[in-house]
Amino acid sequence: MLASFTRHPRSVGESYGEHMGMAWSFGFTLIGAGLACLVHGLLPFAFERTGSQTVRRLNESLSNRCARADAHFAAQSRMSGETLRG
Repeated sequence: MLASFTRHPRSVGESYGEHMGMAWSFGFTLIGAGLACLVHGLLPFAFERTGSQTVRRLNESLSNRCARADAHFAAQSRMSGETLRG
């Protein structure tokens, strides 16, 4: 059962708590951007760039996060390979 909570966070190089914090940060940011988009639909002069800027910022953050996770696992693989060969 515990593995269900830790499998995915571990797969991206995070603890359960780190992953929850990141997911909540993205979620609350998206809620805010969604509300801004809804207001923008009613009042086109309000929040003209909020939605698109938020999506770009989150995409950049997620891309950087994925790159860090890839580097983390590449380093782990190299270390495991050295241990097995040594």
